[in-house]
Amino acid sequence: MPVVAFIDGISIEFYPNEHPPPHFHARYAEFIAQISIKSCQVMRGSLPPAQLKKVVAWSEKRQPALMAAWLAVEEKRKPEKIHE
Repeated sequence: MPVVAFIDGISIEFYPNEHPPPHFHARYAEFIAQISIKSCQVMRGSLPPAQLKKVVAWSEKRQPALMAAWLAVEEKRKPEKIHE
C-alpha cells in the first residue's frame, strides 16, 4: 500500500487493485477513512473530527496530485509523494 503523505500523524494511502470512484485512505491510529478525491467526503469508515478536518482541508488543495497518484496506482506504477 503506497503511502503518499503524512499529515500530523495521519497516513494518506492508496491500495492496489482498488475500485472506482477515485479515492484514498486516511489512517490515524485505529481509524481508517476512505475519502473521495472529487468531493473530499468520507465514503466509508471514520476519523476523529479534528483529524478529518485536517485531511479534508489538505485534500481540497491537492486534488490534482491525489488524482495523479490514483492513476499511477491504477497503472501499477508507484505514485509520487505529495508534499504539504
